Amino acid sequence: MLALFLTVAAVHLVALMSPGPDFFFVSQTAASRSRKEAMLGVMGITLGIVIWAGVALMGLHLILQKMAWLHEIIMVCGGLYLTWLGWQLLRSARRQHRQPAVNAEPEVQLAKKGHSFLKGFLTNLSNPKAVIYFGSVFSLFVGDDVAAGARWGLFVLIISETFAWFTLVAAVFALPWVRRQYQRLAKWIDGMAGVLFAGFGIHLILSR
Repeated sequence: MLALFLTVAAVHLVALMSPGPDFFFVSQTAASRSRKEAMLGVMGITLGIVIWAGVALMGLHLILQKMAWLHEIIMVCGGLYLTWLGWQLLRSARRQHRQPAVNAEPEVQLAKKGHSFLKGFLTNLSNPKAVIYFGSVFSLFVGDDVAAGARWGLFVLIISETFAWFTLVAAVFALPWVRRQYQRLAKWIDGMAGVLFAGFGIHLILSR
């Protein structure tokens, strides 16, 4: 049983560390706004993981196999949301490029103040990595032979590990020197993040 927990913990950490919409959202929110706003996003992402992990433990892979139309809806809706988020970031980068160079911090339209929780939640739910990971990879480790107690333990492990990792990301990117570097390169970072988000979304729609 210990081997199962260690394996799932290692696999989930690798999945968390690989760059994706969740990582870009938390890091950019921390660098452009504040650690408090980033932590709201982290809590939103964690709530999304609660839903994904709960559904996966109840048999997400079986649901997706038997209800192909549901898988299609998840992919399309997720792709559309990520594409829209990418477009918003590209618009922000364009506005900053047009602004004259001043000492004031550039305006970042990633999320309105206080809305980061909802943004983080929606970003995670629409994350193609979450659909693929919890619908296939994670489900491989949670077979019918895994007892209810172990399932609850894995559920808590996944949630705790997710919250801890993104809390670390938020803390690092909220450091003053990181924020200063972000402010100096904001339009380029927003532009790159916008392309990545839009790319994630378009790929999700086309690959369904």
